Amino acid sequence: MSATATPRRDRALWVQCACTALVALGAAYASYRHGREFALRFGADKATAAIWPLIVDGILTTATVELWKTSHGRRAGGRWAAWLSFVFGIVLSLCANVAAAPELSVFAVAVAACPPLALLLAVELLNRALKRHRAETANETSTEPTETGETGDETGSVVRLAVVPDEARPSAEPTAEQRMWAYYVTERAKGRTPTGAELDRIAGTNNYGRRLLRRWRHQGRIIDSGRAERRLPELASAAGVSP
Repeated sequence: MSATATPRRDRALWVQCACTALVALGAAYASYRHGREFALRFGADKATAAIWPLIVDGILTTATVELWKTSHGRRAGGRWAAWLSFVFGIVLSLCANVAAAPELSVFAVAVAACPPLALLLAVELLNRALKRHRAETANETSTEPTETGETGDETGSVVRLAVVPDEARPSAEPTAEQRMWAYYVTERAKGRTPTGAELDRIAGTNNYGRRLLRRWRHQGRIIDSGRAERRLPELASAAGVSP
């Protein structure tokens, strides 16, 4: 969501809150007058008739505040009690307003019943707007860490790698074949021919020495005894050992 959409959304919410407050004030004024007349008509004295509309409006106010609290994620389990209190207060106010109508005609009843019904609809619409605002705010909050993390990665410090000279680098370990060949040349210089099992024991392999012996014979690296004696110095220098 763009940055310009958030102020517009906040302004719309404030306008809706102000309109709901105006509806509540108008409904409270009309309900107080009609409720006082309703209580006087049905047996209440003047003092009780003056208090009775305040009791009904107090129930409505308390239920409305509780509904707004639950819409902000507080005690979702008590929402049904808040709605029960709110509907009960609306029904009492509706009865008092309808009974205060000068005549039982459709338009007179509509005018008398308008304040409590308008308050009921205004509170429900504001409740939905508060829910929507809370959900959108939560979505924006959840996306901010991701954007911040991407920016931090892009502007992070550059890691410089030091150049290590070739002399300081550790030499690579000889392979199993190289160790076997060095051992083979050394033993041939001593006048004996090692077997494949000996080569496996030197390099720590299994049945690899025999395959290497066959390969060396095929490549011509292993020759007959006479020619081997003549090439011992050459083979020893190639393997890096002294004959």
